[in-house]
Amino acid sequence: MLIVYVTCENIGEAKKIGRHLLEKRLCACVNILGNANPMFLWPPKSGNIDESQEVVLLVKTLEKKYSEVEKEIIKMHSYDTPCIIALPVLHVAQKYYEWLKGEIEFTRKGGGKQ
Repeated sequence: MLIVYVTCENIGEAKKIGRHLLEKRLCACVNILGNANPMFLWPPKSGNIDESQEVVLLVKTLEKKYSEVEKEIIKMHSYDTPCIIALPVLHVAQKYYEWLKGEIEFTRKGGGKQ
């Protein structure tokens, strides 16, 4: 299991990306945390410290889905260089993990993925 940490410009963008990943069954759950106040060096190699307001999108997925998750986020994200960081999960309640895995790997009777 991975938690993919993504910063987004606003809640609308986070919801759009989160809903897209859920519909494609690339994750089983997302959390959107508002009011992040990042400070970062930007533009690149300028030495300037920039400040902004963002929201954080946490995507709960399986390691084997990471490449697809990253690809889909990059396609939809408004930033040229979005922050997409996969964090490994060291421990998880077995029942929660089984639910997560079951939702991502769910297939309808008589066919492919939903």
